[in-house]
Amino acid sequence: MNDQPELDLPPNPPGEPPLPPVDEAIPLAADGDDALSLASYAQRAYLEYALSVVKGRAIPDVTDGQKPVQRRILYAMSRMGLGFGGANGATGAKPVKSARVVGDVLGKYHPHGDQAAYDAMVRMAQDFSQRYPLIDGQGNFGSRDGDGAAAMRYTEARLSRITTLLLDELDEGTVDFVPNYDGSFEEPQQLPARLPFNLLNGASGIAVGLATEIPSHNLREIADACVALIKTPQLIDEELFAIVPGPDYPGGGQIISSAADIADAYRTGRGSLKVRARWKIEDLARGQWQLVVNELPPGVSTQRVLEEIEELTNPRIKAGKKALSLEQTQLKASVLSVLDVVRDESNKDAAVRLVFEPKTSRIEQQELITALLAHTSLETSAPVNLTMIGLDGRPMQKAMRQMLLEWIAFRQTTLQRRSRHRLDKVLARIHILEGRHLVLLNIDEVIAIIRQADEPKAALIERFKLSEIQAEDILEIRLRQLARLEAIKIEQELKNLREEQAKLEDILANPAVLRRLMVKEIEADAKLFADARRTLIQAEKRAVVEVKVVDEPVTVVVSQKGWVRAQKGWAKDRAANGTPEYSFKSGDALYGTFECRSVDTLLVFGTAKDKVGRVYTVPVASLPGARGDGQPVTTLIELETGTQVAHYFAGPGNATLLLSSSGGYGFLATVDDMLSRQKGGKAFITVGEGETVNPPSHASGGGGGQPVPPASHVACASAGGRILTFEITELKNQPKGGRGLMLIDLEDKDVLAGAAAYTRSIRIDGIGRGAKPRTETLEIRSLNNARAVRGRKGKLADLGFKPNAVLRLE
Repeated sequence: MNDQPELDLPPNPPGEPPLPPVDEAIPLAADGDDALSLASYAQRAYLEYALSVVKGRAIPDVTDGQKPVQRRILYAMSRMGLGFGGANGATGAKPVKSARVVGDVLGKYHPHGDQAAYDAMVRMAQDFSQRYPLIDGQGNFGSRDGDGAAAMRYTEARLSRITTLLLDELDEGTVDFVPNYDGSFEEPQQLPARLPFNLLNGASGIAVGLATEIPSHNLREIADACVALIKTPQLIDEELFAIVPGPDYPGGGQIISSAADIADAYRTGRGSLKVRARWKIEDLARGQWQLVVNELPPGVSTQRVLEEIEELTNPRIKAGKKALSLEQTQLKASVLSVLDVVRDESNKDAAVRLVFEPKTSRIEQQELITALLAHTSLETSAPVNLTMIGLDGRPMQKAMRQMLLEWIAFRQTTLQRRSRHRLDKVLARIHILEGRHLVLLNIDEVIAIIRQADEPKAALIERFKLSEIQAEDILEIRLRQLARLEAIKIEQELKNLREEQAKLEDILANPAVLRRLMVKEIEADAKLFADARRTLIQAEKRAVVEVKVVDEPVTVVVSQKGWVRAQKGWAKDRAANGTPEYSFKSGDALYGTFECRSVDTLLVFGTAKDKVGRVYTVPVASLPGARGDGQPVTTLIELETGTQVAHYFAGPGNATLLLSSSGGYGFLATVDDMLSRQKGGKAFITVGEGETVNPPSHASGGGGGQPVPPASHVACASAGGRILTFEITELKNQPKGGRGLMLIDLEDKDVLAGAAAYTRSIRIDGIGRGAKPRTETLEIRSLNNARAVRGRKGKLADLGFKPNAVLRLE
C-alpha cells in the first residue's frame, strides 16, 4: 500500500497553530459567552470552504472516478430515461435538449450556476477530453482547438453506452442514497462503478491547497490489472506496471519517457511524462515531401502550435526592449532555414492534420522534425498527480496500486450488497410462492374457507400456518391463476429461485466465490467495451536543436563591472599584428581575458545566497563582438535576487576547475558538470554561514592559445598569511557540486583567501601597508616548504601583506 503522507487541508500559514480536525468544533471565546474570536471564526470558515471545494467540486472519488457535478448529471439523465439502450443502441432513448438536462440537474441536485453544469456536461461528451466519453452528444460540443460548445438550447444529449457500467446496478442496493440539498429528493453518494473510471477517463482539478491531474488509461489494461490484483494481491510493482505500461491519452501521441520514469510516477502518485506528437512523411511529385502531424500530445491544439510557429517566425520585441534579442533573431533564422509553409488541414475526416512543408526537398527530414519538436508544443510534458477522495473520505495522493486496491475493495462491497439485496428479493419471492403452492395443493379447502369464514385471512393463517404476507397474496389471487398449468409454473420458478438462493448464499459466505464473480464480470465488461491502445509508448531522447557554430579561436574579454565580449583570435596572434589594448567605459577596467574557442562556454559565478552559490552558463558564441564595449552579463543570465556576479571562467567542457570557499573547503569539477540550460543557473557550491565563493582555478583541460597541463598540486593561502600545499590527488571530483573537503585548517576568524592548482609556480595577490596592492610569486622550491597533508594548518609565510587571491602561473 502507499505510504505517502496525507496531504494537509487546507495549508496552514507559517507560525500559526495547526487547524483542528474536521470533526472537532472550534471552541467559543474564552469568556464562555456565545461570541467567537475573529481568528477562530475565520479559521473555521476557511476550513469549511476548503473542504467544500475539495470534496464537493474539484477532486474525484476513488470509487466511481466522478466529481459531484458529473455524478449528478449522470444520475439525473438516468432518471430522465436518457439511457443509451441495449448492446447495439437500437432501443436507446431519443436525445433531448441539453437545457432540459441542465435544468433538471440544477433544480433537483446541484444548486449552482447553469454554465458550470453545462461546461461539465460538455466535457463529458468530448472524445478529445475523455478517453471514454460518458455522454453521447449531438450538435456542436466544441473542438480541441479551444472552440466552445454551442449554447445548451442548441445541443442535445443522452447517456453513452459505457455509462451502463456506472448506472446499471444503481437500484440494486449497491450504494447509499442521501437527501439532496433541500431534502426533496435523494441522490447516490457514489455510483456503483463496474470498472475504475478514475483511471479510465482521468481527472483534472484545482482545489484549495490541492490539485489533481490523473491521466486516462486503456480499459483493457486497467481491467487486466484489476484481475491480476484480485487474483494476487501481493503482485509486485514490476508485474503491475508491465500490465499497465502507461497512460493512454484520447488524442493518441507518443510517450517518450522511460519505463522507469513512468513507474516512478505510478509508484509515488506524482511525476511528469514527456509526450510528443506523431507524424508521417508524405511523398509528393518531383521528389518533394511534406511532414503531416496527425496526433497531438494531451492538452495541445493545432491552433496553439500555429501560434507558436507564428511567434518563432515573426517574433515581437519584448517589453522594455528596442529591438529583437540575439536569441530571438537566431531562433527565427534557424526555423525559417528549414520551414517554408505550415497549414491546418484538419476536418471532420481527420481530427488533426497539420502539414509542414520544408524550405527545400534537400533538407534532412529529421532536421525539420527536430526543429519543430524542440521549439513547439509538439513535444511537451504531461503532469501526473494521482490525488483523489479515498474510501475513508479523505483527499490523498495515492500510488496506482493503492488506487486499484481501494476500487477493488469498493467493488467487493457493492457486489456483496447487490447479492444481499437480490437474496432478500429471492427469499421474499420464495415465501410468496410457497404460500401459493400450498393453496394449489389444497384448493378446495381454501375455497371453502374463503366462502364460509367471516375473516378468511385469519382462518387461512390458522389452518395452514401461513404468514400475513402469504395469506394476503392468496386472497388476491385471480381465479385463472388456480389452473393446473400455473401450478407447474410455480414449481419451476421455485426450483430456479432456490438454485439462485444457493448461489447467492455461496457468494456471501465464500470470499473465493465472490472474487471469482468479480473477475468474471470485469472480464465480460472488458470484452464488451475494450478498444485498442491509442498512445504509443516508446522511450526517446528529448529533441534538442544544436546551434551550428563555427569552431574558431576567440578571446573572451570581461570587465570589472561585468561587461563581456568575444574577440576573434588569441592574444599571441593580436600581439603579432599590433592590435591595441582593450578599451572600457569610464570607471571600468579589465577583469580578465580567457583564450578559448567559439564552441566553449562562459561560466559566471554568483555570490552565495542562503549558503548556496549558483553557476550561470553563457555560450561563448552568443557573446557580442569586440567592436564596442560589449554587453552586461546580467542581460544574458537571470541573476538570483539578492546576489551579484563574483567570478568568471571561459573554456571547454572538459576543463577541470578547483572550486573553493572562504570557509576552507573545496573540490574539483568540470565545466560540463556546471552547465545549465536555464538562464537561472544551477545551484552548485555550498558554503557555510557568512562564507563567500573564491575565484575558480583552472586545474586541467582546454586552455585555448596556451594549453594548460594537468596541475599536480594545490596551494592554499589564508588571509592570516598561512600557506599550505598538497597533492591534487587528495581532492575528489564532485560532478553534482557541494561543499567539498577541507583544504586547510583555519584558525579562529581566519578565512581562506584563495586556492589554486599548480605545477611549478603561483602568484599571491594582496593588500599591503597604505592599502597598496602587493604581489608575490612563489616558485616550486618555496611551495615545497609548505607541503603537508590536506586539512593541516599550513606554514606561516613572511609575505609582508594580507593575501586576498591565489592565481596559477604554470
